[in-house]
Amino acid sequence: MQYGRTFLLPHFDKYFPHIIFEPKSIRLKTLLDKHQLNITLQRLAHQLVENHSDLSGSVIIGLQPRGIWFSDRIVKLVSKIADARFPYGKLDITFYRDDVHSGDIHVPAQTDIPFSIEGKKVVLVDDVLHTGRTIRAAMDALIDFGRPSNVELMVLIDRRYSRELPIQPDYVGQTVDTIITQKVKVTWEEKDGVDEVLLLD
Repeated sequence: MQYGRTFLLPHFDKYFPHIIFEPKSIRLKTLLDKHQLNITLQRLAHQLVENHSDLSGSVIIGLQPRGIWFSDRIVKLVSKIADARFPYGKLDITFYRDDVHSGDIHVPAQTDIPFSIEGKKVVLVDDVLHTGRTIRAAMDALIDFGRPSNVELMVLIDRRYSRELPIQPDYVGQTVDTIITQKVKVTWEEKDGVDEVLLLD
């Protein structure tokens, strides 16, 4: 028997070496269903508008790759609530990661920030805040586009007990307590066919 394989018959791997049974993630809990997620998005959008009454001095930056699905929704809601548009950009932090030279393969996504953030109030948007290292990399990357007057962080899910850096969000959809082996999976109707947030093990 070899590690990582489950055999249904004796010597199964000898006769069928190409068939590998990988353990699948187990769905532990639905953190947010479609209705709950919609309410959460509405609340976050209203909080953002309340704190940024002058939209001309603020910008929203979604973090590639997963955070942009969340930021797309927030931007649409904010535009509807305030009857105005935030300048909106998308940021890839691949080459600012502190593990970029670790040997793992990181495929860069597209950065699209067609404006300067000099003197602006920046709202970084990501789906899940875990160790905080992605946000640290994002703040390093932002400097290439100017020196903001202020940076805030909005996340849909905050895994508060998993932090490795002193980074805390300003806007939080839901705070969850997880252990290191668990994962939070966010799915979007536009990408995955369903809106929901799951806790997996």
